Amino acid sequence: MEEKGILFVLSGPSGVGKGTVRKALFEDNINLQYSISATTRAPREGEQNGVDYFFKSKEEFEKMIDENKLLEWAQFVGNYYGTPIEYVKETLDTGKDVLLEIEVQGALQVRNAFPEAVLIFLIPPSLEELKNRIIGRGTETEEIVKDRLDTAKIEIEMMSAYDYVVVNDQVDNACKRIKSIVQAEHFRRDRVETSYKKLLEVR
Repeated sequence: MEEKGILFVLSGPSGVGKGTVRKALFEDNINLQYSISATTRAPREGEQNGVDYFFKSKEEFEKMIDENKLLEWAQFVGNYYGTPIEYVKETLDTGKDVLLEIEVQGALQVRNAFPEAVLIFLIPPSLEELKNRIIGRGTETEEIVKDRLDTAKIEIEMMSAYDYVVVNDQVDNACKRIKSIVQAEHFRRDRVETSYKKLLEVR
C-alpha cells in the first residue's frame, strides 16, 4: 500500500564499522537499495569505484556542489563526502527503500532535506574499542587517529537528532537490529494510513 520507498540513513563516528555493517546487510539480501556516496578520499585496499564509492577529484566534487547534484555533503578530515541526489529520488519514487551510509554531518543535512528519513546512529561499545578499530586499519597516522577520536566524541553528542541507536558490538548483532528497524518502519501507522484509506474509497 505504500506509494514511496523509505530512506534509511546509517551513520556514526568514523571507525565504528559503518561500511562493514552495510556490506553484511546486503550479503543477507535485505530488501534495500544502496546509494553509493561520492568522496574525494583515496580508495582503501579492495575498494572499487562505483561499488564502494564514486571516487572524485576535489574539482569534480565542488562542481557537483555548485550544480546542486548532492542530497548532502560534508568535509571530514580534509576530504569531501556526499550523496548524489538523482539516484535517491528515482529509487524512492519506484517504491523501493534506499540506504545511505554517510558521515554525521551529512546525516543531519538529510534530516533537514528529507524529514521523513529514518536516521540510525551506529555506536561502538566504547571509545577504547573505537580507537582500536581505527588503529587496526593500519592506514591512519597517529595525528589522524587523534583527530578522528576527538571528532567521534563530538558526533556522539549529536545522536539526539537520530531516530534509533544501534551498538556495533558484533556485526551480526548490529545487522539484526537494523533489519528489525527496517521491518518495523514499514508497519508505522502514518506510513500506511493514507494509502489504506484510499484503498477503502475505491468503488
